[in-house]
Amino acid sequence: MTVERMVRIIAGFFIMLSLALAHFSGSVDMTRLSWLWFTAFVGFNLFQSGFTRFCPMDIMLKKAGLKPGCGL
Repeated sequence: MTVERMVRIIAGFFIMLSLALAHFSGSVDMTRLSWLWFTAFVGFNLFQSGFTRFCPMDIMLKKAGLKPGCGL
């Protein structure tokens, strides 16, 4: 597993964990439609892309003409 994939997994996990902790502590109501669902979507996509290498933003950026990096 590469460093880039591990960073995606950890970042996605921490985003989803922070939302879950905020929800269960009563700070955030995730039962209502809000912009926090967008945050959850981004966190989940980061997490799953670390395992599957499928990233919708990656596809959109490539179609927009950006070239892949050197993978540092």
